[in-house]
Amino acid sequence: MSAIDRLLSNYSRQVRLPWSAHTSGKQRVWFAVYLPAEERRVRARLTQFEALTLEANHGWTTVDLTDLLPKWIAAHEYREGIFAEPEHFSANSELEDLAVERVRQACASEDANTNSVVAVTGLATLFDFMRVSSLIERVEDSVRGRLLVLFPGEYAGNVYRFMDARDGFNYMAIPITSTESFISP
Repeated sequence: MSAIDRLLSNYSRQVRLPWSAHTSGKQRVWFAVYLPAEERRVRARLTQFEALTLEANHGWTTVDLTDLLPKWIAAHEYREGIFAEPEHFSANSELEDLAVERVRQACASEDANTNSVVAVTGLATLFDFMRVSSLIERVEDSVRGRLLVLFPGEYAGNVYRFMDARDGFNYMAIPITSTESFISP
């Protein structure tokens, strides 16, 4: 069984567990953790995550952040300067603010109720421009059902490392990994 097949299997078990309505926003966040090299393969199988969610009688909404950076740069008034001297480029908090707004909108949509999963994809495209931990902390209060973060990185000892390069962060989210028997049946 491939790592992605195990990740899907573990996700299937997680999404079928009973959902308590009395959990904090932090506890409503799930991180599907996989190696960064598997990003395209995981994205290609996103429809399987959706199918497993629907089979478990939950709703599904996807929010894709992949185009956030290129659209932001294209609309930036100093884009020519950014391209001329990219080493001086800094997105500051503007890009993170846009990502937060996009995720909050998805969580507030009519389809994203207390019985739904909102899946966040495309975080790899924002590497080096924003911190995932900050994004999650800013949107956790908007999560009504569950927030599934497709997370290219690693998880060990309650610490998440985005793209295997940043200092890790300790977060209360539920990790879903490709480790065999990660979740007890």
